[in-house]
Amino acid sequence: MTLADATAAKLDAASADLATRDSVLVAFSGGVDSAVVAAIAHDALGEDAVACTAKSETLPEAELDDAFAVAEEIGIRHETTSFSELDDPAFVENDGDRCYHCRTMRLGELFDTARRLGIETVCDGTNADDPGEGHRPGLRAVEELDAYSPLLEHDITKAEVRAIADHFDLSVADKPSMACLSSRIPTGLAVTEERLSRVEQAEELLRTWGFEQFRVRDHDGLARIEVDEEELPRALDPDFVRAAREHLLECGFDHVTLDLEGYATGSVSPAGEEADEQTDRTNVLSAEYPTS
Repeated sequence: MTLADATAAKLDAASADLATRDSVLVAFSGGVDSAVVAAIAHDALGEDAVACTAKSETLPEAELDDAFAVAEEIGIRHETTSFSELDDPAFVENDGDRCYHCRTMRLGELFDTARRLGIETVCDGTNADDPGEGHRPGLRAVEELDAYSPLLEHDITKAEVRAIADHFDLSVADKPSMACLSSRIPTGLAVTEERLSRVEQAEELLRTWGFEQFRVRDHDGLARIEVDEEELPRALDPDFVRAAREHLLECGFDHVTLDLEGYATGSVSPAGEEADEQTDRTNVLSAEYPTS
């Protein structure tokens, strides 16, 4: 894909910027933002650029698999490290600053990895649209830890990120945003390994059935399935209804519902809590999948 002149100029500036650094470690989820940063860094620095994925209970296994695949596409060295958000009572409490606690721990782990590898700069995938998305406690952690955000620094918007990903021929160019699993748990309800696990298992079913934009929200035992409005007819297919009911009950949910309003970002979190989880929604309409 040929980039628009303005976007190409921003890409060149970001690449030249990273080329001035001795080495960089990219906080790498495998999503489109971090993938573009990794691709730019790899082009600019070659073997002195490293992508690193921090594994934890809130990262779905499927996303980790995607991260490995995208790193291989880019050709960048890919490291992993591990930590647990559940070790922090403030995160488990799940208040309005949950994403701040999570991002602080995740970036902290990546800075530790960078020091161990002798790398001077840690980059993240914050883009130019992110600061205007409302309540974003995760960005506070980025600022406090002094991670470098080349997309933000060079005014690269989300639309331009996707265009650059297409330019690099990355498979994630059109990948929907995917916030961590804790975003499926309503604010004020404790984040536990049991809840994270059953959400991940439930969402794997929707992925298997070919849904593209979806969430399974965990309302303390009640599973609320959200799919994109265009995909709602498929979610009402009797075969899927039966499979969803049976599988989600096996995962440990007591009730299974389909939200008739469709997928909406941030429907259980403070408005704008994540770039991917932005709008608070009330007055939810849902249809319960029969459990007997």
